[in-house]
Amino acid sequence: MRIVICEDDIKQRRKLQNLIIQNSFTNDWDTEIVLCAESPQQVLSYIEHKKVDCYFLDIELNSAQNGLELAQEIRNKDSLANIIFVTTYADRLKLTFTYKIAALDYIVKDDKNFDQSVVSSLNAAYKSFKNIYEQKKEQYFSFKVGEFLRKIYFGDIYYFETSTNAHKVILKEENGIYEFYGKLKEIEENLDERFFRCHRSYLINKDKIEVFDAKSKQVKLNDGSLCEVSYKKKRLLQQLYLEAK
Repeated sequence: MRIVICEDDIKQRRKLQNLIIQNSFTNDWDTEIVLCAESPQQVLSYIEHKKVDCYFLDIELNSAQNGLELAQEIRNKDSLANIIFVTTYADRLKLTFTYKIAALDYIVKDDKNFDQSVVSSLNAAYKSFKNIYEQKKEQYFSFKVGEFLRKIYFGDIYYFETSTNAHKVILKEENGIYEFYGKLKEIEENLDERFFRCHRSYLINKDKIEVFDAKSKQVKLNDGSLCEVSYKKKRLLQQLYLEAK
């Protein structure tokens, strides 16, 4: 679950960050704080090309745009993401109905149960996240990075590439790049038909192909990545590419 925090108070931002990390680690959840922002502009810039599953938004931001207005823009882009508001003033929570934002929860900063409220909201958000993706019945690829287990949905993956570091593989997906221990051959056996081994060093998602240049033996994916194509796989990939168009 990809999480964004937008809070202009650095101490409060760090507190939220620590609570989320600690609770996720305790429950062995696949969560990642992809952005800790102090302004709505940072959040909007990030989600222009990235997907986020859960937001913790301060309502009172030292900006021309408050957290409620930011939430409206988020809702215009994503109707399913969980939004959790954090505020200093409890009476501000009434405004969420005026802005017609379907928020998952509301947390008051000076409440004595603040920590428990954050944990409770995070628990609810993660359950919602799991339900949404289980309904999609989308398969995912799982791997370990350090002590953390990562799960990346097939539809988000651009390619796998053999790393220059021995026994490691690079995975490029919509929200980042990871490197982990593995072998392309073994990975290929656990993927579905949308993936194609175009080269000994590359395993690509055919759904992400933008252009295939048979002359240069390169395929360009729709994130701008260029992957090599072997001479043996060139004709087959060309056929698959033409059939998909």
